[in-house]
Amino acid sequence: MAAVRWMLRWVAAAAAAVAAALALDNGLARTPPMGWLHWERFLCATDCAADPRRCISEQLFVEMADRMAADGWRDAGYEFVCIDDCWMAPTRDEQGRLRADPKRFPSGIRGLADYVHSKGLKLGIYSDVGKKTCAGFPGSYNHYDLDAQTFASWGVDLLKFDGCNSDSLELLAEGYRLMSLALNRTGRSIVYSCEWPFYLRPLQQPNYTEIKQYCNHWRNFYDVYDSWSSIKSILDWTALHQDTIVKIAGPGGWNDPDMLVIGNFGLSWEQSVTQMAMWAIMAAPLFMSNDLRRISPEAKCLLQNREVIAINQDPLGKQGYQLFKDRNFQLWERPLSERAYAVAVLNQQEIGGPQNFTFSLTLLGNGLACNPACSIRQVLPASRDWGVYGWISSLSVEVNPTGTVLLKVLPV
Repeated sequence: MAAVRWMLRWVAAAAAAVAAALALDNGLARTPPMGWLHWERFLCATDCAADPRRCISEQLFVEMADRMAADGWRDAGYEFVCIDDCWMAPTRDEQGRLRADPKRFPSGIRGLADYVHSKGLKLGIYSDVGKKTCAGFPGSYNHYDLDAQTFASWGVDLLKFDGCNSDSLELLAEGYRLMSLALNRTGRSIVYSCEWPFYLRPLQQPNYTEIKQYCNHWRNFYDVYDSWSSIKSILDWTALHQDTIVKIAGPGGWNDPDMLVIGNFGLSWEQSVTQMAMWAIMAAPLFMSNDLRRISPEAKCLLQNREVIAINQDPLGKQGYQLFKDRNFQLWERPLSERAYAVAVLNQQEIGGPQNFTFSLTLLGNGLACNPACSIRQVLPASRDWGVYGWISSLSVEVNPTGTVLLKVLPV
């Protein structure tokens, strides 16, 4: 009997491996997805009577879809309107299906999806691999196929799949695999956003090759907060682990450092520029979490900057990495299509005024980015041409404290 059980497990594992090879090839997220996600700004507010403008409700997502269509966000590339936790009723229906809270979502998710689609946008939704979501609503454990079919029937275009309340790492991994396959079986194109490696990391090194076989993008680190310390910690973690995570990212599968918090309350202008620039360098999914109904013109201009978005969306699909770090500065680069490079110079100091960082252009692109010459264009904090430089030239960049200068280097 033990031999039979072993053989059955081997067959099941082999079948899952074959299916996984198909799971990656869903044709989606060939560049990092872009959109809006409610969590960081709106959290789990469910009392619509007390606070209707911040309540997680149909009204909130309708109003965000309206703003995305009317105010240039959709045209800039932000196409997903994403629901996070706290949208559900406390229990499943009589057929065991998930359902939206009927008071807060009177049209249901199908009605909301229809409205979002009518604006030329796509709808994202949230569930959890465990028995309950992180906020205590029904999870998808033991309901993966049913929930995938439900989401597809509603017209959902993206699933954010969290990792709370799973009884073991084995069940966690199995749940992420099963939901990926279940989504594929629906026949609907649904981008699959995972938190799998984040929940593994305290106890187990993630297998990123396997994760990319199942997920379109994945979280590695803690939730972003509306603070400079949070942005710094994400960048530090990414640089520390870049030898493991950078090489796996590419068309169809991306490392996700979490939401853009530009336009909220915690970042200065320089720090907002840094988040936008570094998320472009990291080939990160760009999901804003802010209030598009009352965003400042400056934050809107930064988030809709076409040159920065073009770097983020570069079709070569290579993630950038840190080249150099000292006590004051960091130097990052990202290979782009047509032998170009994006380069970011980050001033880590939080005291004093602007500082200059000087470096040799031979550092870039393994010495090839400016060989024999290159033109350099500044993208952030303001757009301007810097001219043509030779291979052995040095570049001096003035950067404000906690700010970043983002450059594009093109071969001549």
